Amino acid sequence: METAITSLDDIDRSIIYELQRDGKASSRDIAEKLNVSDGTVRFRINKLVKKDILRITASLNPFAFAEGIIAMVGMELEKRTHAATMDKIASLSGVLSVCNVTGKYDLMVEVFLESREKLNTFLIDDLSTIEGITRTETFIVLDAINKWVRLPENSAVK
Repeated sequence: METAITSLDDIDRSIIYELQRDGKASSRDIAEKLNVSDGTVRFRINKLVKKDILRITASLNPFAFAEGIIAMVGMELEKRTHAATMDKIASLSGVLSVCNVTGKYDLMVEVFLESREKLNTFLIDDLSTIEGITRTETFIVLDAINKWVRLPENSAVK
């Protein structure tokens, strides 16, 4: 997804900061703090969402789940087919993000799965359905600061 280069003004930044502090904050509460109208806040939020600059979502602490596992998978590709390969990988269960990167790997994939067994299935069975991946290296995240994730669709994380 390509987002045009955008500059944020002070009001946009302030609204975003308030939402980062409390994602449940009402536009009325934000407007009072910023000394602008409720309509201005709603309009700005809607504009930022529509331009694909802002997404308001719920995030989970992945370390709050006894069996859940988060991992980064570095991938080398046979050919420079990043866009098509990224789309295919992104559709796999448990995938949080797929990044085209510089360095040793062509892609870095972040996954949040229910268990080591599900990670094994992802690495062996799921990725083998995608052509052009020549090598992977998996990094299991043991701990992190400020790491929040979305609950993948169809997830059974306990």
